[in-house]
Amino acid sequence: MSPKQSEFEMTTAAKPRSEETAPLEAIRREFGRSGDAAAVLAGRTAHVDRQIREAFAAHLAPAFPGGLAVLAAGGFGRRELFPHSDVDICLLVENERTAGEGRSPISSFLQSLWDANLRVSHSVHTVAECCEIHDGNIELSISLLDERLLAGDESLHALLKPRLAKFFDSRRMDLARHLCRLARQRHAQFHGTIYHLEPNVKESPGGLRDLHLAGWLHKLGVSGVPESHRLEDLEPARAFVSRLRCFLHYRARRDNNTLNFDAQEELPEQAYSPYAEPEAWMRQYYIHVRSVYGVSSRAIDAVESKNNSLLAGFRDWRSRLSNSDFTVARDRVYFKAPHAMEKDPGLVLRLFQFVARHGIPLSVEAERRVMENYSHLERYFQTPRPIWPAVRELLAQPHAALGLRAAQDCGVLRLIFPEWEAIECCVVRDFYHRYTVDEHTIVTIECLQELARSPEPGRRRFSTLLAEIEEPAVLRFALLFHDIGKGLRTGNHSVESARLAAGAMERIGMPEKHRRMALFLIEQHLSLSAAMTSRDLDDPATARMLADKTGAVEALKYLTLLTYADIAAVNPTALSPWRMEQLWRVYVTTYQELTRELQTDRIVAAGNGEDDRASFLKGLPVRYLRTHTEDEVRLHLELEARRRNAEAAIDIRRTEGGYLVTVLAKDRRNLFASAAGALASFGMNILKAEAFANQQGTIVDTFVFEDPRRTLELNPTEMERLEITLERVLLGRVEVRELLRYRPKPTLPGKRSGIAPRVGFDNDASDTATLIEITAEDRPGLLYDISAALSGADCDIEVVLVDTEAHKAMDVFYVSAGGKKLDAMKMSRLRESLETACRGGPKI
Repeated sequence: MSPKQSEFEMTTAAKPRSEETAPLEAIRREFGRSGDAAAVLAGRTAHVDRQIREAFAAHLAPAFPGGLAVLAAGGFGRRELFPHSDVDICLLVENERTAGEGRSPISSFLQSLWDANLRVSHSVHTVAECCEIHDGNIELSISLLDERLLAGDESLHALLKPRLAKFFDSRRMDLARHLCRLARQRHAQFHGTIYHLEPNVKESPGGLRDLHLAGWLHKLGVSGVPESHRLEDLEPARAFVSRLRCFLHYRARRDNNTLNFDAQEELPEQAYSPYAEPEAWMRQYYIHVRSVYGVSSRAIDAVESKNNSLLAGFRDWRSRLSNSDFTVARDRVYFKAPHAMEKDPGLVLRLFQFVARHGIPLSVEAERRVMENYSHLERYFQTPRPIWPAVRELLAQPHAALGLRAAQDCGVLRLIFPEWEAIECCVVRDFYHRYTVDEHTIVTIECLQELARSPEPGRRRFSTLLAEIEEPAVLRFALLFHDIGKGLRTGNHSVESARLAAGAMERIGMPEKHRRMALFLIEQHLSLSAAMTSRDLDDPATARMLADKTGAVEALKYLTLLTYADIAAVNPTALSPWRMEQLWRVYVTTYQELTRELQTDRIVAAGNGEDDRASFLKGLPVRYLRTHTEDEVRLHLELEARRRNAEAAIDIRRTEGGYLVTVLAKDRRNLFASAAGALASFGMNILKAEAFANQQGTIVDTFVFEDPRRTLELNPTEMERLEITLERVLLGRVEVRELLRYRPKPTLPGKRSGIAPRVGFDNDASDTATLIEITAEDRPGLLYDISAALSGADCDIEVVLVDTEAHKAMDVFYVSAGGKKLDAMKMSRLRESLETACRGGPKI
């Protein structure tokens, strides 16, 4: 027995299996050795068949000598029972009276199956009911496409078969359209892409559910959907994905279908694994499901196009887009002269330009023609040639992402740019990105396309920038290469990406002016996002630093748009309203620094007749007036008046990116940390915080936060409770650690996902303060513990920037001590106490 086999069997033995029978254990052990999913499905199906027949004989046969039959349906009917799949059965009865009179034996029958640890999903229907479409339960009709008789009245089942066939024949299009509507909805839940880093092998696009869809449409006999030979081509994909699902079921001991990072790490350890690295498993997964998704998508298109006069008219109009090279038919692009590519390989670039210009996908026939000429195209693109004008034309089109996807699916994108191959299906595990590197890259270009059409006010500012740049194709080229260096998995990926892009630009003959801009964008593609999360945007040093990096307003516009697309393509929620607002602030701050006159640095002194104002402002740092509007200063003066009577004054209000709470109180130790802890106790995510103190000892602390559970929106009284809690905490009447005691710790993505705390100091980033960058595992009260540690070291917190990626917190503090930057000795002592705070600090 190999070490791998021993490990699998040891894992199996360690788990309780009192409910499992010997045959199922034998099937499981054999899968651990061979990885043969087909044997698992057949073995478990046969085992459950026997269990149900025995239960029928014991409980139903005595009560029903006739008039009742047990049918296997759904996956059970297809003999595809995975280790922990539900068991779908239909109790076919002669009439409703039979079902009513047999309620007790039917109940005993089902109870015996549940006692045998079977998750049974059952329904009771007459023959007539099985041959009707039920609006609320059309899934019944779908499940009966795979029905088979298990036990009971064979004559009753024989009566059903022809009527069911007639029903499917007469209602095939109704059922097909319903299937396709459900598939569209399911695909939309996964944003229409197969390239998820942690896919659901059953429900994700290209997964087992899409294989079932192709099979069902074929059984219904809908014309234009997969023929039997096309389904046979998908059998390797079925075997591969079925193996993964069996592995996931056995690993979790339940119906779990998500291939998360931990599961991926364990795949190479299995005895049957042909791959030494999880990345190799994932590449094969994407290759297989890509073929399935292609077949299922074309089948859905074929069904939706039938009997749709509006769509047919639209497609007739689109057919007029044909030119001398290509024709459009049934909303697909075809070659007019199938063999023209042999004489003119450049035709393939014009093909992808056509797709990108009109937004019409390639036909299967066109894809086949490209593949037939693949070796010819390979030789053509191996020779450096000035094809930048053709590439530029493709990238400049309104549907450039669709043209690039077509080139990728045909394997031509890697011929044009061999560098692309390294990121195809490339998995980088950072628990923040949702997609593979190649998918993320193409999604960035889709995000730019959507930006051009977006009516949202927050995005309209960026779409204005997009309309102002001269060369959108150069921006899209930079996006195409911005992460290409990740495929090398060595060093700084921005530097590697720029190096690879330089070679590609030389090869295709890109002009020097365009090269300089593309290289700048690739090298600096993380600069603005880093400033958003780790620099005080109101600090003049930040503006100077960004202005030095960008150098010119035109370059700033390009880089802002690239950053927008890069963040938006990380995952559907990455570009939150807060981050979008921060990115715009980065743009405005840097723009002003690039264009400002020296006079804009002046601060106007308080005028006559403003004694209260002058008294309040006295001792506040100069940056206070620069970072607050006149309306905000007036609000703070009002709060100061309230504070004199109540010791503390608090204001909470909605903002475009979340909420803003302003706190005024007499300064005392741990005050900032206590306010942060109170917000955390309500489940709020703090995005940014600032701390000021005037000469009178009044602190002005502001916190920008978001409410991920919409607690304040859905429960208006919670706003008042939060304000009362903050006031009690500020006055020392409530212990913050008690508030945090019962806050649940976030669930980590996996057992290998812990984040080791890192603390860094920078005395050059600001003119007046020391910048402390902290990376740690996020948890409720983390900001409180860190702030308390800083306060305990007699540090004054001036600005706090908070950011989170998945379960990783990245906090930046601008601090001083005695009005000066921290010295080396203080930084050394502080590092240890901050690392302790990140690990949990004192027990709560």
